[in-house]
Amino acid sequence: MTLAFQPTAPILAATDAKVQFPVRRVFCVGRNYAAHAREMGRDPDREPPFFFTAWAETVVPGGIIAYPQSTANYHYEAELVVAIGKSGRNLAVADAMDHVWGYATGLDMTRRDLQLEAREQGRPWDTGKNVEQSSPLGVIHKAGSDGFNPDKGAIRLTVNGDVRQEADLADLIWPVADVIAYLSTLYRLEPGDLIYTGTPAGVGAVVEGDEITVSIDGLTPLSVKIGPLAT
Repeated sequence: MTLAFQPTAPILAATDAKVQFPVRRVFCVGRNYAAHAREMGRDPDREPPFFFTAWAETVVPGGIIAYPQSTANYHYEAELVVAIGKSGRNLAVADAMDHVWGYATGLDMTRRDLQLEAREQGRPWDTGKNVEQSSPLGVIHKAGSDGFNPDKGAIRLTVNGDVRQEADLADLIWPVADVIAYLSTLYRLEPGDLIYTGTPAGVGAVVEGDEITVSIDGLTPLSVKIGPLAT
């Protein structure tokens, strides 16, 4: 499948080192695992999914990412990421997977103190979620190229080798096809869009020097190290 959109933050595809996925927009699903909804003080009943967005520039490969300014509570969130390769609007669930270009491991890094402060005041989450280097992304595996199943498989996050998050993709409240179909009722999906599908329970803070690794069965692990903030 050929993408027409011009690259903003290109990410290498795992199945062909010469292929780059041109990131267009970033959509993130909130509270899509029941246990995580509970740890955030929310009801995990299957209400319609909700989304927040991030700049394409927040998407960076593994390596060193900076501990950002204006926070003392920077959290990791391991996520399965879906890369969209075909335009579509108002998609049926049965047709949604035809629009997937590939899958990757990802992180939704969060200035939790700023997010919770905004939530308590009924304000948008932008300052908590949409910050430089906050959406690290592993290499993208082309859909169907290696038998990866987005409906089941272990998802795990470690910090300095210690397991902090561990669940199964089968635990998603809204599976990938449902998420894509619902999002397409709000926006016309376009090649280059990324969907971060939500994080399991076990989120927590990191400090400078910590090493984070996200693993999902069938995908290339993503590893980042928290470094100092550049001037």
